Amino acid sequence: MNIKAINLNLSYGSDDILHDINLEIKEPKIYGLLGRNGVGKTSLLSLIGSFREPTSGQIVINGEEPFENARLMQEITFMYDKDYTGETDPPSRILKDMNRYRPHFDLEYGMELIRKFKLEGKKSIAKLSKGKQSAFNVVVGLASRSPITIFDEVYLGMDSPARDIFYKELLKDQQLHPRIIILSTHLVSEMDYLFDEVIIIKEGRILLKEPYDEIVSRGVTVTGSKQAVDEFVEGKEVLNEEQLGDTRSVTIYGNLSEAEQVRAIELGLHVDPVSLHDLFIQLTKEEE
Repeated sequence: MNIKAINLNLSYGSDDILHDINLEIKEPKIYGLLGRNGVGKTSLLSLIGSFREPTSGQIVINGEEPFENARLMQEITFMYDKDYTGETDPPSRILKDMNRYRPHFDLEYGMELIRKFKLEGKKSIAKLSKGKQSAFNVVVGLASRSPITIFDEVYLGMDSPARDIFYKELLKDQQLHPRIIILSTHLVSEMDYLFDEVIIIKEGRILLKEPYDEIVSRGVTVTGSKQAVDEFVEGKEVLNEEQLGDTRSVTIYGNLSEAEQVRAIELGLHVDPVSLHDLFIQLTKEEE
């Protein structure tokens, strides 16, 4: 499958949500979609999931526009924080119904997940706790085995043990049945090890799309005397600065050459890696 956005824009009335998005996703990987609240993550996912059409520009999947495209819609599963009010069937019954019209659905695997998440029984899904409903969303997404599977904050309400089951099943099933999986999340520090690639949105625009390893290799924190740190970071992209007395700590974004690493040691500086969570905070912070 190939997802391509070309000069994509989306507005709700007078509110511009997405601006000139150019993006291509074509490999069966797990993509982490990160961004602060209200920057357009769900809007972008709803366009990929064929729930909306762009205001201008274009989004195509395998060369076709997904909106109201019945054939393409069968290839995409978009799981989000769904409201199950009024739903009278239990999870197992809903899965059996889904199996009839989702071409890639694996009912046997879905029932296995129902047991793992303790969703058996005849109680309607509307009467289950928020955490159990979220777990059911995970079950549907995993068992769908859709070539494009989207999880938009589906962990909401799930406790730590349930999230741990989700992460383990996600990695295992991706290895057995590779596909494009997009995870939109705020739990960056908890989920970063799942990501093959990271996409960050800031203010409705794509800030970066890069392999996870490349992103985290670029962020470093340099700590030492103020004079030595200032000398070392001159001309580099500074994300954050802190100082206590004469000790200064600066987070920079950019690869350090071997010569620069040697120079840091000569200046008596400590150079430490920065987590994706901390990089995300610094890269998306609002200008003061």
